[in-house]
Amino acid sequence: MKRLSGGLVLAMITMYPATFFGQSKVLTLSEAKAMALERNLSVVQADNNVSSAQGSVLAAYGSYLPTLSASATAERYQSQRPASQPVYFNGIPISSGSSGLTVQNQFTTNVSVNYLLFDGLNREGQFNRAKMNAVSTEHVGQRTRQSVIYQVESDYLNVLRNQQLVSVNEENLKRDNRQLERIVESNKVGAAAIADVYRQQSTVAADELAVITAQNNYDGAKADLLALVGLNAGEDYTITDSTVSTVVTKADIDSTTKAYSDIAALSQRAMDARPDYLSANEQLSAAESGVTSARSGYFPSISAFAGWGLGPATELNTIGDYRGLNWGLQLRWNLFDAFQTNQSLQSALTQQRNAQVNLSQTQLNIMVDVKKALLNLDAARKQYQVSQDGVRSATEDRKIAEEKYNLGAGTLLDLLTASANLVNAQANLVNASYNYLISKKNVEYVIGEHQY
Repeated sequence: MKRLSGGLVLAMITMYPATFFGQSKVLTLSEAKAMALERNLSVVQADNNVSSAQGSVLAAYGSYLPTLSASATAERYQSQRPASQPVYFNGIPISSGSSGLTVQNQFTTNVSVNYLLFDGLNREGQFNRAKMNAVSTEHVGQRTRQSVIYQVESDYLNVLRNQQLVSVNEENLKRDNRQLERIVESNKVGAAAIADVYRQQSTVAADELAVITAQNNYDGAKADLLALVGLNAGEDYTITDSTVSTVVTKADIDSTTKAYSDIAALSQRAMDARPDYLSANEQLSAAESGVTSARSGYFPSISAFAGWGLGPATELNTIGDYRGLNWGLQLRWNLFDAFQTNQSLQSALTQQRNAQVNLSQTQLNIMVDVKKALLNLDAARKQYQVSQDGVRSATEDRKIAEEKYNLGAGTLLDLLTASANLVNAQANLVNASYNYLISKKNVEYVIGEHQY
């Protein structure tokens, strides 16, 4: 095996440091959203549906164009003639019966054009329905992209949440380890009982278990995010983005509360912007066009046609000697079709009524979504404010408990209780902060104004 030169190795290390040193790749929120729009299965399927719907529009547009066809035929006819009776003269046969085989070729070519002039507005109904279905499919695709982006944002914030919870538990473990060291030293000089040592060791073991659990939750949340954006969950990624603000300030809370104070205005904004509501509107229009198309069976259809051909000729080289041209109009009216048109019309009317019900239900769902999103946002705001107070109180309580224990005026149980309360308060604050941020994203999602 040939050895790489030192300069080449240095160049490769410079170009691909992650390969040589096992560094993880950095995934920002903007990169995650871009990858999800490109790779997420739901988005890909929605885009495929849009392409299919656009193909239907093109086919419906083609019904306004004449049809052109060409044909060529080469036929061979073969007939067998049976033998005839012999002919006699004065009892003497003068000719005998014979059988024969007749073979004949025939060649023809033809070019014809046909144009539909009127078909009871079926063509117009089909075209309008295809157009509206295509627009509806595009709205569905847009709502799918909004949903995926919201999921990416929520999962990304959830990863950051679990990352902070890992830090909270690790910091608590370090703090309790330092406390264990102090208790052990105090026990050596007789200032602390051996029971305090065992109790603190048990607390440290519980802290280690909490760190393991928090780390596992973090790894699981990161795997969910990578799978959502279409990346290999087995690869190592660092989830970090300096542009994502995870700090909730009073000014931010005040401005958000003011912006989302009018539920009626927000509901109207959602009606104007939500792609699923716009899609339901298009579906209703498409159903109305379907009624027009179904009713066309009661009317006649009129079409114009023309054709030009060569033949028939028995020899291919003489086919040009025989030419023909025809043109005309055709009227077709199905006077009775065993109630098939009536059945189609009733089915189309049912689809129209169902589309109207679906539109009304979508409107109600949007109003409920907006209401629930605002309620969740308000609850998250209150939880964050309460959690802030809880952290302040728990921090001071633990500080007092630690000072009392070090001075011999307090018990280890009081200190452990205060420490546990502090960890819970810090975890509650982290959860409340990210719940508030995700709730804000949820309000934006239910309004549906962002385009992707």
